[in-house]
Amino acid sequence: MDIDTNAEEENSRRVQVRFITKLKPPLKVAPTSIAIPSNLTSSVRMSLDNFLLAKAISAEKILEIEYIKAVAPTKHEEPSFHDDWVSALDGSDPRFIVTGCYDGLARVWKAAGVCTHVLEGHSDGVTSVRVIESKGGEGVTVATASKDRTLRLWKFDTEESVNYPMKIRAFKILRGHGGSVQCVAAKKSGDMVCSGSWDCTINLWRTNELDNDGDLVSVKKRKVNDQADESQLEGEAVSTLVGHTQSVSSLAWPEHKTIYSASWDHSVRLWDVETGKDTSDIFCGKVLRCLDVGGESSALIAGGGSDPVLRIWDPRKPGTSAPVFQFSSHTSWVSACKWHNKSWFHLVSASYDGKVMLWDLRTAWPLAVIESHEDKVLCADWWKGDSVISGGADSKLCISSGIYVP
Repeated sequence: MDIDTNAEEENSRRVQVRFITKLKPPLKVAPTSIAIPSNLTSSVRMSLDNFLLAKAISAEKILEIEYIKAVAPTKHEEPSFHDDWVSALDGSDPRFIVTGCYDGLARVWKAAGVCTHVLEGHSDGVTSVRVIESKGGEGVTVATASKDRTLRLWKFDTEESVNYPMKIRAFKILRGHGGSVQCVAAKKSGDMVCSGSWDCTINLWRTNELDNDGDLVSVKKRKVNDQADESQLEGEAVSTLVGHTQSVSSLAWPEHKTIYSASWDHSVRLWDVETGKDTSDIFCGKVLRCLDVGGESSALIAGGGSDPVLRIWDPRKPGTSAPVFQFSSHTSWVSACKWHNKSWFHLVSASYDGKVMLWDLRTAWPLAVIESHEDKVLCADWWKGDSVISGGADSKLCISSGIYVP
């Protein structure tokens, strides 16, 4: 009898809620409170009862719930196939996507299935790609990093009328690392890039074609079928940042004087570019695979690695080794993370579990889970503001579009 009474009370319990939004009519509802069942839930959220308990909120209070448009993608483009693992990509320019592949090639795509340029020259897998400079129709400069221990710099014109795909060679080869080059990041001005390697170092390089101030350059000509090929410059590192004890896996250069690095030695480090010294260390106890800087005031550090947890640190707060946010919905290594460039709250993550997840810092659960891959997802980025792009061990570049980010 008591059990039946308790069950009846449970079923009849109501919570007073008021729905609020920043959306405009007709998507805006009246601000009056209504009563809804406390055991209301969904497939990816906890019940209101459990939420109130977790947040120590009295069930007697009126709970304000902010609602937004659904952020799940409304369209999935046909995948763009590669000849091997898609290990890197960059969607920072809305006109195209750059991908790096384990077949040693980088590719430029202007749309799903439309490859406009093939960047030939690396002798091993491409591990990282970065758009350095993009000046409208005047041309684009891209940096690629490779397991062949080099970086290469490329220029191409997105407006050229050519028969696709056009094969191009690098205008400059950067040598100096003693191991596979795992990552590359660009200074906002575009005149320098930094690279991280299995040799545990971070090298800084100039990107201009006419080098000076100590950057050693040699001009070489190669012969192909007894004909002289165009010249290629070779550059040496301007400086080297030393401190990591294992592979440097990810880099970000969001500010003129500061480089952020993540490493397999379990640390995130902030480097003063002028002095070459690390000014702050964050240790998380896990191998770190990816890092990005963004969010509030472009100051939050997102990182992931050898467990299913996406961590967010705020280096402005004391005791920064403790994350300010942790998201644990993945089931394997977190391989990539990227902040939305126009939102303080939204970011995307990818994982070896084959999933891409969209996150909002204001909730503990993914806003959407994208399952476009049949194998490990190795890289992910935003594109055009409302699309997520991803690449993986299934040799596919996938584009999911129509994502609403308020």
